[in-house]
Amino acid sequence: MQSKHFTTTTGREIAYHLTSGQGPGVVFLGGFKSDMQGTKALYLQDWAMANNRAFLRFDYSGHGQSSGDFLNGAIGDWYEDALAAIATLTSGPQILVGSSMGGWISLLVARTIPGRIAGLIGIAAAPDFTEDSMWASFTEAQKAELAAGQVALPSDYADEPYIITKRLIEEGRDRLVLRSPLHLPFPVRLLQGTDDTDVPPAVALRLLDHAQSPDLRLTLVKGADHRFSTPDCLALIAASLADILPKAGPDA
Repeated sequence: MQSKHFTTTTGREIAYHLTSGQGPGVVFLGGFKSDMQGTKALYLQDWAMANNRAFLRFDYSGHGQSSGDFLNGAIGDWYEDALAAIATLTSGPQILVGSSMGGWISLLVARTIPGRIAGLIGIAAAPDFTEDSMWASFTEAQKAELAAGQVALPSDYADEPYIITKRLIEEGRDRLVLRSPLHLPFPVRLLQGTDDTDVPPAVALRLLDHAQSPDLRLTLVKGADHRFSTPDCLALIAASLADILPKAGPDA
């Protein structure tokens, strides 16, 4: 299936796939250095087609098939890309499904346009990870490297290390969501594996405690890791959508 592209007001070329169907639509927001060809994104597209549900997946700038260099990007850029994709490509209420970093970006989007959001599913959501996971774990030597521009971190998902830039850390401090009230006036489902070593369950528990929602639930899956892509985990994502949709109301 060929990707399409649109250009944001900042000039970034964003690649996307849009599946037509009824609303509320579903938008998948991927993780750090991942793309819209991942297992969860494609599973949700198949689910949307089978259920005649509008569905959007896209690549942030510097990711996948979108324009830009990953090393030049930061949380704010990818949040802007998500806002632009939703504003340009969707209409009416949407349910956000955010994986890892996409969970943080989903929270930023929901905080900005709550009237467009009918529900939110966080899969190993990683709010504020640049500060609370990366910066907090850096040694003094790593912080000195970062001050000079960037630091390399080992990756469990690629042969090459992650290159973390000074801008990623510093810009992320302007996007934190766990330091001030976080109002989510719609159903929220948090899905989390107990064997996730990248985003441990403590993060999900902190978000559960911090966010304010009329209908917020956390499901812990014993033995699931950060990928959260086994058949059972994927089925749980679909079940969470089926749970939220009747509460989200018809397309506006």
